[in-house]
Amino acid sequence: MSIEKVRSFFAGLGREDDILEFAVSSATVELAAQAVGCSPGRIAKTLSFAVDEGCVLVVCAGDSKIDNSKFKAQFHTKAKMLSPDEVLSFTGHAVGGVCPFAIENPAVTVYLDESMRRFDTVYPAAGSSNSAIRLTPAELERFSKSAGWIDVCKLSG
Repeated sequence: MSIEKVRSFFAGLGREDDILEFAVSSATVELAAQAVGCSPGRIAKTLSFAVDEGCVLVVCAGDSKIDNSKFKAQFHTKAKMLSPDEVLSFTGHAVGGVCPFAIENPAVTVYLDESMRRFDTVYPAAGSSNSAIRLTPAELERFSKSAGWIDVCKLSG
């Protein structure tokens, strides 16, 4: 199970007890915000895209969406989201619980979007559709082993 891989990953950091598990679904930004008790923007959603022959994960604020022109400028290709089967195959996490942790596939590269930097803490999923972990943006950067911060999103609305 994906959450067990994430729990094991965080156990190596002494943070396994920080994983929050909910009796309700947190599979969407809205549901996660309700489960956590925070604004949707503080949910760190992980979006999966096909880039070259690999997968790019963009972790961004829950109240943002991909800006196609910024994405194309960053990755030199059109933003094409992966199917749920492709996401699971690349990351080992099912849609609804995709997170940037405990990913062993070298074809996956994680990027963090600037949209999250306005928050002192954010809540990415922890490998299941009813989990999250509270992290600072700096902790998220370190624990996700990201390739860096990028600006490919715009606020929704």
